[in-house]
Amino acid sequence: MEGVVAEGTTFKECLALSWKNTYVLRLAFSAGIGGLLFGYDTGVISGALLYIRDDFKDVDRNTLLQECIVSMAVAGAIIGAAIGGWLNDKFGRKSAILIADFLFFVGAVIMASAINSALLILGRVFVGFGVGMASMTAPLYISEASPAKIRGALVSTNGFLITAGQFLSYLINLAFTKAPGTWRWMLGVAGLPALLQFILMLLLPESPRWLYRKGRQEEAKTILRNIYSSEQVEVEIQALKESVDNEIEENKVSENINLFKLCQTKTVRRGLIAGVGLQIFQQFVGINTVMYYSSTIIQLAGIASNQTALLLSLVTAGLNAFGSIVSIYFIDRTGRKKLLVISLCGVVISLGFLSAVFHEATSTSPAVGIAETSRFAANFTCPAYHDAASASSWDCTRCLKASPSCGFCASPQNKLLPGACLMSNDRIKDSCHDQDSLWYSRGCPSRYGWLALLGLALYILFFSPGMGTVPWIVNSEIYPLRFRGVCGGIAATANWISNLIVAQSFLSLTHAIGTSWTFLVFGVISVVALLFVLICDPETKGLPIEEIEKILERRGLHMMFWKKRANEKNGGENDTNREGDRDV
Repeated sequence: MEGVVAEGTTFKECLALSWKNTYVLRLAFSAGIGGLLFGYDTGVISGALLYIRDDFKDVDRNTLLQECIVSMAVAGAIIGAAIGGWLNDKFGRKSAILIADFLFFVGAVIMASAINSALLILGRVFVGFGVGMASMTAPLYISEASPAKIRGALVSTNGFLITAGQFLSYLINLAFTKAPGTWRWMLGVAGLPALLQFILMLLLPESPRWLYRKGRQEEAKTILRNIYSSEQVEVEIQALKESVDNEIEENKVSENINLFKLCQTKTVRRGLIAGVGLQIFQQFVGINTVMYYSSTIIQLAGIASNQTALLLSLVTAGLNAFGSIVSIYFIDRTGRKKLLVISLCGVVISLGFLSAVFHEATSTSPAVGIAETSRFAANFTCPAYHDAASASSWDCTRCLKASPSCGFCASPQNKLLPGACLMSNDRIKDSCHDQDSLWYSRGCPSRYGWLALLGLALYILFFSPGMGTVPWIVNSEIYPLRFRGVCGGIAATANWISNLIVAQSFLSLTHAIGTSWTFLVFGVISVVALLFVLICDPETKGLPIEEIEKILERRGLHMMFWKKRANEKNGGENDTNREGDRDV
């Protein structure tokens, strides 16, 4: 999941005003660590899984168990986000963040000390609870404790910190590749930023908006005087009072809202189709397979070394962070729909390219040589290969697919020459290395490995600025004001559930139909997503909220997205209107 992105001009103003008021900067940074935790957990499991499989043999030979280790954090996040909504209203934003940090820290300790896969999964669930709460609470706290003029830009820093956390996780993974208990350090270090945020939040106030709603007006006013200048504070207090009064009135109406009634309202129904559809497609075009399993994908491309796979995975995390910065610049210049279309076109091309590369790599997999295999002791030979009637036609791919207990020892002269199909365990792996050969258990030697890396880089570069950020922006704009909270929650839940489905099924898909066909499936889904955007999603750039409602009402979806609408030509007027609407 990515964060909301602000306009470029507002972003510059944010930096200037934040440095003048370090109190605001401290609030935003402290709460924004929640985004860092979210991003770190997403990225760290990619590298840690390589070493977990080496330590826990039941994990190494069971793709379903590997998927559970990854996806249980997502399942926990779904529950954490649901509980977090109640905690935020009942106990406040600050308390919810403190609880999230505590759960995340407990989960990190359990994972780092796990003696079996069951405890590891339990730790992942606890971490998921914390991530789910923090992912929804951190932006809310920043928004409610920030000056109105720079609120959007400060909230956008939470999204940037998510991608920064992913990048940091790959650096940490790389740093601990040679340390004893490699994966334990990788997962355990996650507890440090949670502990840091817990301490910082103890020193910070509660959200002034929440305090005001709970009748603690004097406390709220004291905090607001630290945030705003003396000239602005009274105006902001009055605006807060009116906003809270209006929200209370709207909540009285929305208490009786249910999904059936929402779908009966034409504008809400069409908005939900567009918004929820974008959130689902954001996950089903495969982004979190790349973030959760990037190191594994690189090994599937023929990179044998765990350390090399982690180093190359660092590139994908860096490109993802770079893409979130690119989005800040382009989102209000090119428009939401155009950015989505460009992003998805690039994603389709990248996934098609990856599918072709992995297909070619599989087709040219090194053969298994009878002579090469016989160089090792007879009891080292993979049983499936030994008993096969057509062993002479075997190659590396067939060897690895025959059984989870099989591995491939490449030729010491050239990894693309015939090698040996052996049993996969530490003793035989060391024996292979003793002959100056590379050991493969998750992917086969290939001359096309660098092309797979290029495909992954292109995928991230196209995905991150468009499909990575725009779905969240559209969902903040497309719904009528009185239904925005309810509909936004529905869309976010759809995103987490889709995330869980993709994370839980990726390795099973690659095992069942192969890596090439798996990326082809994601490519086909991306084509469907492109058609969906062209047909169902309106362009919301430069439009007041009322105009977006009218577009949904008359289904004027602006198919020719590359052309400016007549009402965009008077940009200044529209910008003024939009500023007024966004302040509502």
